[in-house]
Amino acid sequence: MIFNNDKKWFALYTKPRHEFKAALQLEEEDINYYLPVITRLKQWSDRKKKITEPVLRGYIFIFADEKERNLSLQLLSIVRCIFDNGRPAVIPEWQIDNLKKFLNHEADVIVHSGIVPGAKVKILDGPFAGIIGVIKQENKGKTIAVNIDLLNRSVLTQISKNTGFEIIKE
Repeated sequence: MIFNNDKKWFALYTKPRHEFKAALQLEEEDINYYLPVITRLKQWSDRKKKITEPVLRGYIFIFADEKERNLSLQLLSIVRCIFDNGRPAVIPEWQIDNLKKFLNHEADVIVHSGIVPGAKVKILDGPFAGIIGVIKQENKGKTIAVNIDLLNRSVLTQISKNTGFEIIKE
């Protein structure tokens, strides 16, 4: 039997609200994991309570070799491994370290998931298919404001969040 101790960080996608269950299941299988959490003071109309919640909802990280990664995918709370270019995405250790250091400080943390204003995107379908623009704002509703440069003019349009687009990395 060949023992491969080539462990790397992988991001796993969990079922909704199953991050803590996934952590327990990974612990039972003796797989090294990291679930970044924060504790917030939540206030309801009748009480206040400290709540510990995941920083990145739906994700948990494992430090594993290929055998452990495959084993983790069989757990009930784990949906899949995050892939990049057809391969399991390896998270650089410095990114995990930075996340740990960041969360060690007692500060308010706001995680913005979704589309970040300023991101360059290419619209894939609809009346603006093929056009490249810059996200100006993400409305809480169902639209995204995209700035499209045309003939030295800026055209601001609202597109549905259901419209297909891809973020262009520069």
